Amino acid sequence: MENCVFCQIIKGKIPTEFLYQDKEIAAFNDINPKAPVHILVVPKRHIEKLQDVSDNEESLLGKILLAVKKIAESQKIDKSGYRVVVNCGEGAGQVVPHLHFHLLAWPKSKRR
Repeated sequence: MENCVFCQIIKGKIPTEFLYQDKEIAAFNDINPKAPVHILVVPKRHIEKLQDVSDNEESLLGKILLAVKKIAESQKIDKSGYRVVVNCGEGAGQVVPHLHFHLLAWPKSKRR
């Protein structure tokens, strides 16, 4: 989608530091974090919301969750714990209409 902010980030039109990237998935920090660690994990292909994932794309969802695991390890939050959140649609609080997984953590070193 031309005006999708996540598609623009993935294409390099909006600069960001990728914390993880492979052929199908990208991850970067949320610009409006709700936790000390707040990383967005997104498919590179535009999918508006979870309801739009077809039954034959289950491997993509599995790859996203495995990417979350790798990112948690690289951010050293795998042992202390983290939360994964997916908002599906405007009524659930999805602001950007591109499927994304929020990886949130409150590491002891960053707690107030």
